[in-house]
Amino acid sequence: MSAWLNAVVYGWYPYVCATVFLLGSLIRFDTSQYTWRSGSSQLLRRRQMMIGSNLFHVGILVILAGHVVGLLTPIAVFDALGISHAFKQILAMSVGGVAGLMCFAGAVMLAHRRLTDPRIRANSAFGDTAIILLLAVQVTLGLATIPVSAGHLDGLEMVKFMTWAQGIVTLQPQAAAAIAGVPWIFKVHLFLGMTIFLVFPFTRLVHVLSAPVWYLGRPSYQIVRTRRPTAANPP
Repeated sequence: MSAWLNAVVYGWYPYVCATVFLLGSLIRFDTSQYTWRSGSSQLLRRRQMMIGSNLFHVGILVILAGHVVGLLTPIAVFDALGISHAFKQILAMSVGGVAGLMCFAGAVMLAHRRLTDPRIRANSAFGDTAIILLLAVQVTLGLATIPVSAGHLDGLEMVKFMTWAQGIVTLQPQAAAAIAGVPWIFKVHLFLGMTIFLVFPFTRLVHVLSAPVWYLGRPSYQIVRTRRPTAANPP
């Protein structure tokens, strides 16, 4: 039963989440572009928002980059570069720990701001508060894995996660067997991480897909409105 559940949750559930993530995001962008935004409330309690937002975004970007590079880079590449599994493990724990603490502190500040200020709470949808709390729980679980990882400094546990992640990306659901015996804290962390992708299209997180790279090449001027002068409205 446990082997079957492991296969379903870590072998097939990732594809359910990925499908909803991709199709849901496309459908929302096509049908509800007006809602494709983060819904900023920075005019209210601006200082707390700026500090919390900066901590949260810097922390989570470092975490995401670390997960993508650490999990999806083929093991052969690390071997060719002479990077041992042990060094990679310690690097992930140290850099991920610092970034995780930044992200957690920012998430707590943002959640506190939304939950305690009546004006912000009145201007917040349920999903706005729920997603920041969900991310805070996910970061907490990630930080909780560090002491467990400290007991596996040879890096072999991380190899299991790399094998799983790369297997899922290359459409090999049987890769779930690679993490069948890992500690439960890692499994909960993975499950919640996949679930965040599942709910992604229905939350404010969609603004992540709209990084305004084009903004760097915009003209130096902007035309807000043009009108012809009239007698009633001289130039």
